[in-house]
Amino acid sequence: MFWIPLIVIGSTLYTGLKTYRHLKEETDKPVSSSEEANKHESPLSYVSKVDEKYQTFISHKIDPLFGSIHHQQMETVSLNQETVDEEEKILNRQIALSAITVGTTLFGAWFLPPLLLLSVASASYLVMIPVYKEIYTSIVEERRVKTDFIVGLYLTGMLATGYYVLFSVQSLLFFASNKLIYRTEDRSRKDLVSVFGLQPRFVWRLVGEVEIETPFEELQSGDMIVVNAGEMIPADGTITKGFCSIDQHILTGEAQPVEKETGDLIFASTLVLTGRITVKVEKAGSETAAAHIGDILNRMADYRVSMESKGIELSDKTALPLLLTSGMALPVIGKVGATSILGSGFGFNMRIIAPISMLNFLNLASRNGILVKDGRALERLQEVDTFVFDKTGTLTLEQPHVAKVHLNNSLSENELLTYAAAAEYRQTHPIAKAILMEADQRKLQLPQIDEAHYEVGYGIKVGIDKQLVRVGSDRFMAMEGIELSPEMKELNTLCQEQGHSLVMVALDDELAGIIELHSTIRPEAKTMIQQLQQRNLSVSIISGDQEEPTRELARELGIDHYFANILPENKAGLIEQLQQKGHSVCFVGDGINDAIALKQANVSISLLGASTVAVDTAQIVLMDQSLKQLNYLLDLTKEFDGTIRTGFITTLIPGLICIGGVFFLHFGIIASEILFQLGLFSGLGVAMKPLLKDKKKGRNETDGNRLLV
Repeated sequence: MFWIPLIVIGSTLYTGLKTYRHLKEETDKPVSSSEEANKHESPLSYVSKVDEKYQTFISHKIDPLFGSIHHQQMETVSLNQETVDEEEKILNRQIALSAITVGTTLFGAWFLPPLLLLSVASASYLVMIPVYKEIYTSIVEERRVKTDFIVGLYLTGMLATGYYVLFSVQSLLFFASNKLIYRTEDRSRKDLVSVFGLQPRFVWRLVGEVEIETPFEELQSGDMIVVNAGEMIPADGTITKGFCSIDQHILTGEAQPVEKETGDLIFASTLVLTGRITVKVEKAGSETAAAHIGDILNRMADYRVSMESKGIELSDKTALPLLLTSGMALPVIGKVGATSILGSGFGFNMRIIAPISMLNFLNLASRNGILVKDGRALERLQEVDTFVFDKTGTLTLEQPHVAKVHLNNSLSENELLTYAAAAEYRQTHPIAKAILMEADQRKLQLPQIDEAHYEVGYGIKVGIDKQLVRVGSDRFMAMEGIELSPEMKELNTLCQEQGHSLVMVALDDELAGIIELHSTIRPEAKTMIQQLQQRNLSVSIISGDQEEPTRELARELGIDHYFANILPENKAGLIEQLQQKGHSVCFVGDGINDAIALKQANVSISLLGASTVAVDTAQIVLMDQSLKQLNYLLDLTKEFDGTIRTGFITTLIPGLICIGGVFFLHFGIIASEILFQLGLFSGLGVAMKPLLKDKKKGRNETDGNRLLV
């Protein structure tokens, strides 16, 4: 009758031996002189060190077994997070204590009865106290009868009826199920969201005429700082000297870079593309506009904290009927029969099967480049009827593309692009990359530049073929004394209204032409939107960008609904309005300005490489930095929903047999445990099937590739 518990016990003892060996190796290491001085430390300190090593062992050796790819992806996106937080440490300790209880009760039952009594006495305190605390929470605070309550009564019933070994095994399964549930939830946002993940460790502070490297944390209001092209602006302030082009889409959602000069305000977490500026700091650290968004995030009520997975919901729904059935059985067939009904497997099996099933699907997603940080999001996607996308950086790429070349003299398009590309050759910002890419696609040969006449400031001035070439904005051309014709002025005004970028190119003292740049739509965006619409899902765009480019993007992608010029906090308001109308919303965004909406949405998705705050806030991260896998993700959610329902039915049948057997065939606790294990293993088979099917598919694809080779 003990063959099934022995499987659990064997695996537990194996893990325990590995843990002991690891701790022994650590203990046997040579002791340094400083450690020798502390060798007479207190027992409490020694226990603390052993616990620390145990937690590290579990984190590094055991937790990755839940899914190595998923584990690696979580480490990739989690910045400055503890490997194991306090809640998980408590769970690990509970598992260790219950595993020790299994070993001692089994040994005591077979060889040393006094040890059995000692083990039961200690287990009653160490194991049952956490169980009773969970019962108190569900009954008194939540006013619900949950599976925790049934498990607590069942464990108490087994203690009362003398089934000590089975009690210890069920205790281990209970705490293991808690650990599994915990592993499926988002553990990357335990600390407050930080908007400074991409900031440099040091900034250049101006003291007199000297630039001093200063730690970012020491920056204060009133300081003067210098920011160069390619650097992130570390604080809100006013430009006191210089001129620059800034990409601030991550904060405001604007697709087009903005030009700033002396007297203009600039904001932390935006990027200087060209130029060099001196800034007087007005707000630093937690006072900045970006930090204000982070503060709103950290104060927002997060409904996900109380959100339960569907598997646990199904489990808890069986608790009250099972309790009533057991209560009716108590006066008829006694406490053994009533306890047997409590252990029939309803609910408790789902506490184990549902998180295992979820972990398998999280691993399937990870293998396909999708990190699902919070497994509950995988379930909620099945209920989503509305997808809302941020525009800049989500539906469009960071780098624009050359859309048109407007000529102002006898030069050809290729000649104008050749001069512009040669001037921009050393630059790394998106606009320069767009011009260089166009030149490369046209297979243009770039001439050598005159090093003595290469100057980067508000724009670029460079000597090429004995001519002075200027490349920059209309403001740069005005500063250089180069006038635009009426036609070029009209073109400039029109493109600015439409949200497009213009790069002026002048030869000597005459404007030669203008290169018009448009936002680049992600190659996969149109197909992905069509796939969503084929699923009868509503699709909208919310953007901080101007009306015209947002409308044009919506038209090109076939999206009927869009919102432009939306402030970050108003994005979340629009999401809330949709929710109040009964819609379940999935929001996809990448910027600091999207973070509040990401937290407000029922399901939130971001892309690897997006702002740190967006990745921290999102429940799902697309690791290949594209939207290609959204359709696969939705297929996965549908399959997962079917697996959970099938698993529930599979565990339901042995439970019904158990209850019928208790009433009509006088089944006892042993028969109840056998049926419980039958339901558990059949449910585990259902939970493991998708992962096994995926592995088989992978082998077949590999074999096919070999045949092709």
